[in-house]
Amino acid sequence: MMRRKLARLPAPAKLNLMLRIVGRRPDGYHLLQTVFQFIDRCDWVTLRVREDSEIRLMNPLPGVPEQQDLTVRAAHLLQQRAGCAEGVDITVEKILPMGGGLGGGSSDAATVLAGLNRLWGCHVAAADLSALGLSLGADVPIFLYGRSAWGEGVGEHLTPLDLAEPWYVVIMPPCQVSTAQIFNSEGLTRNNEPITIESFIAGRHENHCLRVVTQRYPVIEDAVAALGRVSEEPRLTGTGACVFAAFDDADRARTAVELLRPEWDCFLARGCNRSPLLDALETAIS
Repeated sequence: MMRRKLARLPAPAKLNLMLRIVGRRPDGYHLLQTVFQFIDRCDWVTLRVREDSEIRLMNPLPGVPEQQDLTVRAAHLLQQRAGCAEGVDITVEKILPMGGGLGGGSSDAATVLAGLNRLWGCHVAAADLSALGLSLGADVPIFLYGRSAWGEGVGEHLTPLDLAEPWYVVIMPPCQVSTAQIFNSEGLTRNNEPITIESFIAGRHENHCLRVVTQRYPVIEDAVAALGRVSEEPRLTGTGACVFAAFDDADRARTAVELLRPEWDCFLARGCNRSPLLDALETAIS
């Protein structure tokens, strides 16, 4: 059977429904507890296989050298790991904001790894693919895993969770947050007590980065306050900048968006326990 040579695949956003910092490794990485859930808002990644071994990004991001782009790095890693002689042209349609805490760059990289693993016929095992992803960034493994999960370690030790799939209203404040700067902040508490999955289910939804983030970015504090006026529990995803709130009722969520939009850039999305990428891989690359 001939392999497909072209695919357009989603790179979905994630939300951190909770984020706790419970320690720090000797190499400086923080030990976390978090809960990941996908939403149905996505970047789109088109992969066109080349007969030569060249890897090209067709629409580089302004200010990001092509060879430093996570999608290009992901393709090179897989090519080297699998000894693949083919190349690829990569086109990324950016919908998710940079520095927003939605995992856009990591999701794009994961979509490249998963898509090329099939398009190139590499047959790299899931665990090995996840290890490649982790070398690119701590969030890449969850996008390869493709299911809502409790995350520990630096976020790579994943336990599947069956969560409610509410409607989410997400505000995108007009700023980009540097995750590295937040995690290196002197004001960040790094020895918080771990909790259990049961405690999260019971309502423990803290984000330990929130105080440092809102001190550095007052507009994010304003966004939290604005979302708090139309919802019960506004939260920060990751290190931000995006803030979100869950709604059981779609009409209430749409009303909240309408109330916010005169002042804020925001959108409505549905929570997904299964990543849209998993289904796309089956249908677009059989």
